[in-house]
Amino acid sequence: MTNVFHRNPRQALPVAVAGRGIELIDSNGKHYLDASGGAAVSCLGHGHPRVIEAIKRQVDTIAYAHTSFFTTEVSEELAGTLARSAPGDLDHVYFVSGGSEAVEAALKLARQYFVETGQPARRHFIARRQSYHGNTLGALAIGGNAWRREPFLPLLVPAHHVSPCYAYRDQHAGETDRQYAQRLAGELEAKILALGPDSVAAFVAETVVGATAGAVPPVADYLRRIRAVCDKYGVLLILDEVMAGMGRTGHLFACAEDGVVPDIVTIAKGLGAGYQPIGAMLSTRRIYGAIVGGSGFFQHGHTYIGHATACAAALAVQRTIAEENLLANVLARGEQLRAGLRAALGGHPNVGDIRGRGLFVGVEFVADRASKATLAPALKTHARLKSAAMQNGLLVYPMGGTVDGVHGDHVLFAPPFICTAQDIDRIVARFADSVAAVLPG
Repeated sequence: MTNVFHRNPRQALPVAVAGRGIELIDSNGKHYLDASGGAAVSCLGHGHPRVIEAIKRQVDTIAYAHTSFFTTEVSEELAGTLARSAPGDLDHVYFVSGGSEAVEAALKLARQYFVETGQPARRHFIARRQSYHGNTLGALAIGGNAWRREPFLPLLVPAHHVSPCYAYRDQHAGETDRQYAQRLAGELEAKILALGPDSVAAFVAETVVGATAGAVPPVADYLRRIRAVCDKYGVLLILDEVMAGMGRTGHLFACAEDGVVPDIVTIAKGLGAGYQPIGAMLSTRRIYGAIVGGSGFFQHGHTYIGHATACAAALAVQRTIAEENLLANVLARGEQLRAGLRAALGGHPNVGDIRGRGLFVGVEFVADRASKATLAPALKTHARLKSAAMQNGLLVYPMGGTVDGVHGDHVLFAPPFICTAQDIDRIVARFADSVAAVLPG
């Protein structure tokens, strides 16, 4: 009997009682390799002494002060750290408690920016199909995950969607990466023109698509072409790096690898590594200046924004990543993980694609490799793979509906940045055993 309203009340869950390094331990004493960091959250693993000490020290000093009365030294220091690390002039940081809140803040800031600058007609947001931007109503409205959206459609504000950058499924035979990127940029431009250029506020995209499609990176110069289209029509570019950011791809901000600076970027998960709930929205000087020089007030807020203890945890996480040179390890271990998965599963008849950047890796499963036909949704292959992996002491992050919200199965890997080469070998071996148990080939 439980009084907890679990997200899946029919499912009996093991009880986590301890975490050490990249392992979680349940009440029966079973150890699990956390190969997904929960939902790409635990980038420093579990029980990191430096972060725990920072939290204790902050609580002893001041745990919380409401931001309508005070700022805190630790929030100012964390904001400065992030601003110095961000590309371009993304140098103003608005702290929240998680990814959905960060996206909500970004949408509201984009709208207020245009109101402040005398462009109140700009109200439309364009995003991509098979994207995920959060579960609050605004974030869900712009998200492109059909399954998550469907029950709440009557409550969602109108939003518009274009094709994802999903080369495995959508790039034409004989089409180069650059041609594919240009085709997608052309589709966005056509959508802006159809809506009316003066009515579009922003284009929203995950730099690397996470949960919904499974670590799908952009091709070639896709993001630079998208940036050019947005600039041409005065549309803001909002990049969602809630899952892909904060070092997950081997770059603190994933868009840095693509040489693109958005107008607004959202971060969370790896920002605080799960030690405290925290997210953030970063905006450029121009947008911040429009608010300060206009009404002087961002018409938004939550009780726990800029929470001192959360900021202390995040600051310790970011210092650890920098001082221990963990981004280099992310790149090295990410290459090893993809290579290991390809060696173990690349020839499996039900493995269609192995992709990703850094320690952000997806494996897409199919019924037939040649045609890329999906497995029957009723089989719930992704859920069976998760179950088999847990039996083998491995935690992975699966999802169904990869292709269109109904069809397709993938598994996402996002292990901690502290992984060793031996850890990666163990992850690959246990996952290969789990695939063999569910899909014998």
